Amino acid sequence: MTRVAIVGVAGRMGRTLVNAVEQEAGATLAGGIVEPGSSLTGADIGELAGVGKRGVKAVDSLEAIVDDFDVLIDFTAPQVTLANLAFCAKHGKRIVIGTTGMNDDQLAQLDSYRDDVGMVFAPNMSVGVNLTLKLLETAAKALGDEGYDIEVIESHHRHKVDSPSGTAIKMGEVVAKSLDRTLKEHGVFERVGQCGPRTDKEIGFATVRAGDIVGEHTVMFATEGERIEITHKASSRMTFAKGAVRAARWVAGKESGRYDMQDVLALK
Repeated sequence: MTRVAIVGVAGRMGRTLVNAVEQEAGATLAGGIVEPGSSLTGADIGELAGVGKRGVKAVDSLEAIVDDFDVLIDFTAPQVTLANLAFCAKHGKRIVIGTTGMNDDQLAQLDSYRDDVGMVFAPNMSVGVNLTLKLLETAAKALGDEGYDIEVIESHHRHKVDSPSGTAIKMGEVVAKSLDRTLKEHGVFERVGQCGPRTDKEIGFATVRAGDIVGEHTVMFATEGERIEITHKASSRMTFAKGAVRAARWVAGKESGRYDMQDVLALK
């Protein structure tokens, strides 16, 4: 049985993760973290998530539950996640990271722990999204250099703080790698004013932020006479939460290393 602790347990994703752990036969709820000084410190995390009392109290530091959990799940913010990653490395814990919006320096810092801790780091934990990444790899190899223009369109709720989404970036990276391109050279993230015609090898990104959209991603391959679209739509955060709990169970038995959901799902 994998003992799972959740960071940000009082938030939307945190509450969904509690529900996902409750539904997973191979995992048990071992702890939940709230912000230091939060009025919710000491609350039953089952009650916070709407699943009823579970006898597990919310705490405001990992030190308070260091002996109680095996794997930490973190969908918070880059600096918080990196601090929690350092804690897990120090104390021999495993960690599942769904945090997005990290810059290059933060990604390098995260990668520096690959020999010290077992981590699953993925911009999207959905099983469907990760299958979609494999489909995109196949499509890009078959279509991308045969006159097809490539565009990535993503939509999320109005509260999302990073743009484009981590999933959109990952999709673009998969397509670019399949075509021996890079997003640094060929990614186009803004088109305003007289920007000129599209170049042959660019990979364009478009972003929508509106209402309560959970997450929608489409990669378009368009040429004269036809258009192919590969789309994933999430209607509930539960799809991400279930994937994260699946990853937690998987990484609990792994040695140190940086893994992703392709590893968890044996898609590599």
